[in-house]
Amino acid sequence: MRSVWLLGCFLVAAAGCSSMNPLDLLRPDTRPKMAPLPELKSTIAVKTLWQANVGTSGPVILNPAVVAGTGIFAAARDGTVVRLEAGNGQQKWRINAGAQLSGGVGASANLVAVGTSEGEVIGIDAANGSVRWRANVTSEVLASPVVAGDIVVVRSADSRIFALDAVDGRRRWVYQRAVPALSVRSSAGLAIRENVAYVGFAGGRLAAIALGNGGMRWEAAVAQPRGSTELERVADVVGLPWVAEREVCAVAYQGRVACFDAANGHSLWARNMSSTTGLSADARYLFITDDRGAVHALDRSNGTSFWKQDRLFLRNLTVPFPLGRQIVAADVEGQVHFMDRENGTLIARVATDGSGVAAPIVALNDGILVQTRNGGLYAMSLQQ
Repeated sequence: MRSVWLLGCFLVAAAGCSSMNPLDLLRPDTRPKMAPLPELKSTIAVKTLWQANVGTSGPVILNPAVVAGTGIFAAARDGTVVRLEAGNGQQKWRINAGAQLSGGVGASANLVAVGTSEGEVIGIDAANGSVRWRANVTSEVLASPVVAGDIVVVRSADSRIFALDAVDGRRRWVYQRAVPALSVRSSAGLAIRENVAYVGFAGGRLAAIALGNGGMRWEAAVAQPRGSTELERVADVVGLPWVAEREVCAVAYQGRVACFDAANGHSLWARNMSSTTGLSADARYLFITDDRGAVHALDRSNGTSFWKQDRLFLRNLTVPFPLGRQIVAADVEGQVHFMDRENGTLIARVATDGSGVAAPIVALNDGILVQTRNGGLYAMSLQQ
């Protein structure tokens, strides 16, 4: 299996967005330009509550984790893992795990889990930062492990899903499937709800896997690979599936956004769309950043478009994050953009350290937590 990184539109010096000539990426005079920051008349006030630094992430995406009542856990490429107080950013402990990290943080009140470039998963005591166990999987870990009760669920870069015992790292089960010759090299992980893991795969497939034994509950097609070349046929599910009580939704690069019945995988609706980051949702809308940097709000029930914000063209936006009456996304220059939930209007912007944001924005009390590539952690809230 060969893989390609999600950079810029998607492929490094190989192909651009679906409507571009791939050679244009190699010609500076014809390459599409990132949109300048639009002028704003801010209608809301955003407050930075505190900031801290964990260390740089390098070329990988290291998601932070927030555990209610426990704190914030974050990591850096050099093996650093930290625990911070959610209210003020005060450091509780900082360790070095002794390995180069490639997968972000998964955490519960008791256990923190990170993954390495060498296919190692490290379990760390959430209370004091001591390493409890180390376990090996079959390849590099690019996604954040998920701590779910008495197991840690890990996705490796070769599309295997491992369930490890949370106490000692012992392997419980492995889910394995064939992958295409060319696939996205991404940090897409998995979402868990009611003892089922929902995972998107290369080739546009979405699977529901039972946590008890790793058996497949159902599988559905988010997208079908199309085209005459391997590059044209890349149609991989990206980002985390979004899961509610009765539905699960996912989006694929060069493919579609689709929602399915969570119980049996039957299709509810689908429409053409391409993303390199994934989607989010609230009670009414699905929010998606497409592969050209436009943010879309779709009706959760049928996929109908409500609005599209395209003034942030090619700014490599993160997955949109719903925050009350606003939608938040951060970009390649470390700018955090706030949009009106009902019409997509840009209403505020906050700068961080300028190094860019690749990790998804995380909920923090009544606000958000943003981690930059230089390791800056920024807690923000809307001023009342």
